[in-house]
Amino acid sequence: MSNRARTVRSGDMRSNAVPSTSRRPQSVTASPRPQLHVVSDTGKQRNAVTGGLTRLVVWTRSRSTSLFHIVIAALFLAATLVGALVLRTQMVENSFEAASVQANITQLTQDVEEDQAKLDALEASLPDKAEQLGMVLQQGSLSIDLNGYKPAESSNTASHNSNKTNEATNSEKAGEGQ
Repeated sequence: MSNRARTVRSGDMRSNAVPSTSRRPQSVTASPRPQLHVVSDTGKQRNAVTGGLTRLVVWTRSRSTSLFHIVIAALFLAATLVGALVLRTQMVENSFEAASVQANITQLTQDVEEDQAKLDALEASLPDKAEQLGMVLQQGSLSIDLNGYKPAESSNTASHNSNKTNEATNSEKAGEGQ
């Protein structure tokens, strides 16, 4: 149940429940009716599109809205629908591509883990294989410092230095043998 509020009209405070005899309803001006035309069916079927366009043109001439505005609105709606369809299609394609890339990444990660496990196993078996081949573990470390290296000045000096090095090596070997 809806309650109607009382209204104040022309300064008098009457209830809405009691009709006023002094007031007459105002006549509402009716909008002009569109032109009527006779539709005849001659038995010949015209093209549905051409007939539809003709009816649209006649309809728009009888209205205050122009045909141009209706065509623009229809084109805008069609462009919006096509744009939404293209956007959705592109999003689906990107989704499938992302899933494919993710599957490839997972496969490559598994391959890297398998290769790393093989490398770790080979590194762990390396000392055993070296011993089987008769190799011995290095006892001390050996380092060469090339910071003070000076190239030989001439070929005579180089051969003289190599002779001194050979003599020193031979004397060391002779000292070890005794």
